[in-house]
Amino acid sequence: MNVSVLICSFNRERFLASTLDSLAATAVSPDIRWEVIVVDNNSSDGTRAEVERRVPAFPAPLRCLFEQTQGKAHALRTGIEASTADVIVFTDDDVRVPPDWLEQAVRPLIERSDIDYTGGPVLPAWETAPPGWINGNPGVLWGPIALLDYGPEGFILEERGRIAMGVNMAVRRELIDRVGGFHLGLERTGESLMGQGQAEFFFRTRRAGARGAYVPGMWLRHHVPASRLTRQYYRRWWYWKGVARARMQDIHPVLEDGVDVRAVPRLAGLPRFLWGGAMRDALAWIGAAVRRDAVGSAEREMMLAFFAGYLVDRVYRGRL
Repeated sequence: MNVSVLICSFNRERFLASTLDSLAATAVSPDIRWEVIVVDNNSSDGTRAEVERRVPAFPAPLRCLFEQTQGKAHALRTGIEASTADVIVFTDDDVRVPPDWLEQAVRPLIERSDIDYTGGPVLPAWETAPPGWINGNPGVLWGPIALLDYGPEGFILEERGRIAMGVNMAVRRELIDRVGGFHLGLERTGESLMGQGQAEFFFRTRRAGARGAYVPGMWLRHHVPASRLTRQYYRRWWYWKGVARARMQDIHPVLEDGVDVRAVPRLAGLPRFLWGGAMRDALAWIGAAVRRDAVGSAEREMMLAFFAGYLVDRVYRGRL
């Protein structure tokens, strides 16, 4: 099987260097032929130089492409179009992988024809000790720092309503060709923290009947900068997720549970269930504050930021 490891990078030469050095220790079976594609997304630092100086001694073909248009979705598209591999393995420029990571990622796709993609745990490499309130619900409080751990047992992601994370997933090229790549309007650009192109991609893969495997052995370490361990960053991230969810529902108005948001009861122009959820979150946030429950308070605060993003996007784009 031919495999491309795809990394998009913007002005992070120091982190990229560590990522490539960890990939250089990769050990795979002879039936896996692999390469690494780095897409330089218009960096002004030494990104290209960090890649090129490793090319002669790297254990697999290593190349650096250039994408001038800013935005991860644009960089991903450039890398995907440049690859002719059977499988594209997606990761970031600030990870460290163990030697068997690639083998663990690809082996299920070699041995099982019913699996279309794989995903594994994303464990933290903390820049500084995290605050206690981050130790709550992984779905709410791990998303902004791109961490994931579904436990030590493998399973089919669709059967449990889970998805893989873009920093650690391997996808058959055939699936990408069948459902399309990442939506250009839902990934982050500039100062926004949109970043929901992956969620929209998996919405389409599930509609197409694709199946993904959670592979516990496919783990890696992801750098978590101190700048992201603040309530301010978390509020911004969840706010932009609300913006992205509003826009995604314009693209896919029928939700995965079959509810058509165009047909549900509305209050002041928004689906009524969103107002109900926001009210419950507000009451729960007050309750958590009274109890001095830092984790519960953070979780509800982020849900309110999500609602604010959804509401502001609807008002801004005149969709109410």
